[in-house]
Amino acid sequence: MNYRHSYHAGNFADVLKHAVLAQVIAYLKRKDAAFRVIDTHAGIGSYDLSSTEAQKTGEWHEGVGRVMAAPLSPALAAFLSPWLETVRALNDGNGAAEGPSAAIRRYPGSPLITRMLLRKQDRLTAIELHPEDVSALRALFDGDYQARVIELDGWLALGGHLPPKEKRGLVLIDPPFELDGEFDRMVDGLARATRRFPGGTYMLWHPIKATSPLSGFDSKLVALGRPRTLTVRLLTRSNATATGLNGSGLAIVNPPFTLEAELKAVLPELADLLAQAPGAGAEVRMLVGES
Repeated sequence: MNYRHSYHAGNFADVLKHAVLAQVIAYLKRKDAAFRVIDTHAGIGSYDLSSTEAQKTGEWHEGVGRVMAAPLSPALAAFLSPWLETVRALNDGNGAAEGPSAAIRRYPGSPLITRMLLRKQDRLTAIELHPEDVSALRALFDGDYQARVIELDGWLALGGHLPPKEKRGLVLIDPPFELDGEFDRMVDGLARATRRFPGGTYMLWHPIKATSPLSGFDSKLVALGRPRTLTVRLLTRSNATATGLNGSGLAIVNPPFTLEAELKAVLPELADLLAQAPGAGAEVRMLVGES
């Protein structure tokens, strides 16, 4: 439990993950019925971009900072809008889409983005194991009856906390990848979770490094046989680069029916915007179609 997201909040990986998260929630809100979002590795929920940790890496400048400062096409602006609205709201409405990134002082993590987008009938379960992060998360949602914070290993939530009583919802699985075998752990966890809650939507975030077993991960997801499994990957540089984070990806089970086409339309522009070196690009592919 050494990973601290404060160093990385708002970076290019957060841009992809949180923009898609906001779009999935927007899709769930098209129906009146209540839903629940379960965030298995929630973090602290809100990040101070002026903190020592954030300033040490400055990664947010190459992520949300670029997006906030850049002119966006109408299509990309519309896709990013649900996520960007939460960022602006956390910063008192500052940081217009074409305004200076200096207007950004705080960045919302996935549980806070989720909570800001929920309707009164919807619920959030935020799960975190790190004791300091749990304390910060509980303080953030103190008195909020729509948000439940649980101190627990997020992998265990894929058993005991599914299915949610609402019978609709999204499970976000975003582990820190501190330990070996996290890709296999994701597949095993997804297998358990989808047996208990087959109708749910699942978002699994993963890093892309030169050493990441991406083809093996894809093969195991295909072998799992869950219908409608979408893979989304964004590279900010060639994945031949031996060290560091070259990109990030999402595996999404039961994605919104519109999501694949939307991502194919806007992700190349987003990859160009977030590029850090030659070899940047994007891929959207349906690994498993309808059953």
